[in-house]
Amino acid sequence: MDALTAVPPFVYVLVAALLLPFVPRRVGHGLGVVATAVVVPIAFFAPEGVYWAVQLFGFDVVLFNIDAFSRLMGIIFGFIGAIAVLYSYASDASNKQTAYALSYAGTSIGAVFAGDWLTLVFFWELMAVTSTLLVWDYGGKAVRAGFRYAVLHGIGGSLVLAAIVWHYAEVGSFLFSASTGIVAGTPAILALAAIGIGVNVGFVGLHAWLPDTYPRPHVAASVFLCVYTTKTGVYAMYRAFPEGHLWLAYMGAAMAVFGATMAVLQKDMRRLLSYHIQSQVGYMVAGVGIGTTLATAGAFGHVFNHILYKSLLFMTVGVIIYRTGEESLKYVGGLGRKMPVTAAAFVIAALSIAGFPGFNGFVSKGMIIAEAHYKHLDLVWYLLLAGGVGTFLSFIKLGYYAFYEGSYDGPVRDANRLQMVGMVSVAVLCVVYGLFPDALFAILPGNEGGFDYTTYTVGHVQEGLILAVLGVVGFALLKKPLDRIGRVPDIDAIYNPLAFYGTRGLVRGVTETYAAVDRATVATASGVTWTVSHPEEALRRASGRTDAVDDDGTPTWPVSLRAGIGTSILLLTAVATVGIALLVVA
Repeated sequence: MDALTAVPPFVYVLVAALLLPFVPRRVGHGLGVVATAVVVPIAFFAPEGVYWAVQLFGFDVVLFNIDAFSRLMGIIFGFIGAIAVLYSYASDASNKQTAYALSYAGTSIGAVFAGDWLTLVFFWELMAVTSTLLVWDYGGKAVRAGFRYAVLHGIGGSLVLAAIVWHYAEVGSFLFSASTGIVAGTPAILALAAIGIGVNVGFVGLHAWLPDTYPRPHVAASVFLCVYTTKTGVYAMYRAFPEGHLWLAYMGAAMAVFGATMAVLQKDMRRLLSYHIQSQVGYMVAGVGIGTTLATAGAFGHVFNHILYKSLLFMTVGVIIYRTGEESLKYVGGLGRKMPVTAAAFVIAALSIAGFPGFNGFVSKGMIIAEAHYKHLDLVWYLLLAGGVGTFLSFIKLGYYAFYEGSYDGPVRDANRLQMVGMVSVAVLCVVYGLFPDALFAILPGNEGGFDYTTYTVGHVQEGLILAVLGVVGFALLKKPLDRIGRVPDIDAIYNPLAFYGTRGLVRGVTETYAAVDRATVATASGVTWTVSHPEEALRRASGRTDAVDDDGTPTWPVSLRAGIGTSILLLTAVATVGIALLVVA
């Protein structure tokens, strides 16, 4: 067991990322698969406890901490990282791109295995940097989207750091063991933490970076991006609010509905999937916010399941883009007949994300919804159910237009062999964890004494089937109106131009003000210099006299400024008297 904890897991992945650009493509990607896969047995078998307690910047930190939450995150992060590297190789990703992707995965793994806030925020910021590089690497439209992504995550990270510094000032330690979450009873700290982490998880209003960025880079990069940032955010949200918070529950429910609604309106396939990241993460945030043992377990079960089916969805859509070069549903159709394996994998992933009975999403989503109902959080419950209807509707739409209706013009082949290996491996797990929920429960936090929850009851199954029927009926009713909808603006349609014109106005205001002050200063200095050099001319101009002689022809200019000795003594006496009077008064 000592061998499992001898090296923090993120080290293996980051070393592979550093080596990958210098080795042949096949060797490098093989190394990446091994490095990420190694994280799984370490996370699964390493004994619970604190390892690698060291000093960082003069503070006590823990670089490797194992508990039920970090264990689950390590297992799924390592597994899906290996699958994503395999998919990258099969999808012609370059060594450099996969190196960026591995550095992104490695920093995310470092964040979830951190045992203190300082280590977590250190990897948190590195995660933002490495994911930005992964986006930028593709060039084109991804560069501009990457800039906005970097700015928003920079702001979010700064807020998280501010909350952590304030927390340290209150507690005197960064260690998780020093307190229960972020210091309770200090609303400002809680708000900073919630909003800062809320950027990463996609709070409504802070989410636009997600659908703006994830459709832009290489299809293999999107598989990595859909996994790490938002789910690391959910993990950090739990660390900050381990006992939950009602406002988080309501925000999570709002995310579930908003994301699903926006997804229904999309024609860009990866943009649709990106909105559903926000929607599904909403269920996780709601579970963390409810804060009970079952709700928290459901939230992390949904993290686990979501990573499986969402990465599978991005892989299936990635294959469509890889084979056709088309991003929009308007330009594809009838691909199920030409791409049967990809279509089957998509159906499994779609049923999983929608929470259909028999698939893994039904298990974890049901835990959160049931606990919201049990705790009489009626608004949260109704919103989560509405999000479920929207999810069914949007994936019926995606599957219908991509794989069923119409016929794509041109030859197209199914996924290649390695792409199939990746997709089928994940699809099998979506079914296994759906049919055998105890396999999922065994790795969930809080299951030491077993959960007081039964997955397959008549009521739960009926609920899942009713949501599916409502989704089908909704699509049938809305199909034609949805066809006529173009690109739907999001909140970034407001703040992007506001930020652009506001920043430009601020810069112009500052520069013009500086220029005006500079001109006034130069003019004043020039005037003083000229007056000292030409006192008689200055006096003439000041008096308003422009003539050179008076009426009788006597010259009036230049005026002599000389005075007699008596006048001079009188002036000096007057000045001295005024000075003495001022001193006395003072």
